[in-house]
Amino acid sequence: MASNQKSHFTAWVLVSLLALSATSGAYAEGFRVGLVLDKGGKDDKSFNSAAYAGLGEAEKQLHVVGKTVEATDDNAFEPMLRSLAQKKYDLIIAIGVSQGEAVKKVSGQFPDSKFAVVDCEVKAPNVRSLLFEEQEGAYLMGAIAELKSKTGKIGFVGGMDIPLIRRFQLAYEAGAKKINPKAEVFVNYIGVTGEAWNNPPKGKELALSQFEKGADVIFQAAGASGMGVFDATEEKKKLAIGVDSNQNWIKPGFILTSMLKRVDKAVYLVIEDTLKSKFTSGIIRHNLKDQGIDVAVDAHNKTLMDAGTLAKVAELKAQIISGKIHVPDYYQSKK
Repeated sequence: MASNQKSHFTAWVLVSLLALSATSGAYAEGFRVGLVLDKGGKDDKSFNSAAYAGLGEAEKQLHVVGKTVEATDDNAFEPMLRSLAQKKYDLIIAIGVSQGEAVKKVSGQFPDSKFAVVDCEVKAPNVRSLLFEEQEGAYLMGAIAELKSKTGKIGFVGGMDIPLIRRFQLAYEAGAKKINPKAEVFVNYIGVTGEAWNNPPKGKELALSQFEKGADVIFQAAGASGMGVFDATEEKKKLAIGVDSNQNWIKPGFILTSMLKRVDKAVYLVIEDTLKSKFTSGIIRHNLKDQGIDVAVDAHNKTLMDAGTLAKVAELKAQIISGKIHVPDYYQSKK
């Protein structure tokens, strides 16, 4: 596992590990966790990589036995989940909204198995749904982009055109207009199928187009396709914003910041709860308040995130947490 992924595992892990260190090896013996990744795979440096990092930490610190499988297409989800259930894995974790229907079906067929799914809600007595308030982080990204923009024009490149990514887009636009009501935001999506998460050439093409229109900062929420956005950013000497994992290290000097979506934390915690016989079904939400959503600032972007920008981000974050700022939510607007 990449060392940078490990380094971003914050103090919440360390506290829990101190309590577990004396006993975890004893009760974790033989405890098996199956992780089913979306098509971007464990090396997407984004969403799936974060999930993989979370399992890796659980293997190391809680001594569970992990097995990771990667889907080649949407049709692979159901047989992969079913195979893990048939082999009686203690916990099966599905990564990505595309796995919702498969989890719903397989969890019903194996009521004695425990499942967790990231980014969608599955209502079943043996399923925990791990959700994030992405709009809170995306709002901050829009504000940061407009604070740093010299043209007033910024961009957004989404992966698959689905409500989840529209949620990012809507909040990003709102955050930008909080700073500059006249901000212009260019928006493009890679595609409408699962292949959109793993198409870096298309990501680069769309980013170059937005830069040509005058954008000087682009936020990508596109899985592995976002690597193409980063390539275009370096080529044009502009700025990009990463997503999910801390991606600042990928193109130092060109990645303004990253919106952290702590899938690693969510995966680790559901493994820990299940291991300690504290598994519960229903929804667990992560947000700015519990640092499940956050802004990445480190040695790779410290020269880009000046004191004034950091102060404004802290102010906006506090206002979101307190409820003073109401961030628009695409999910709510569609009800």
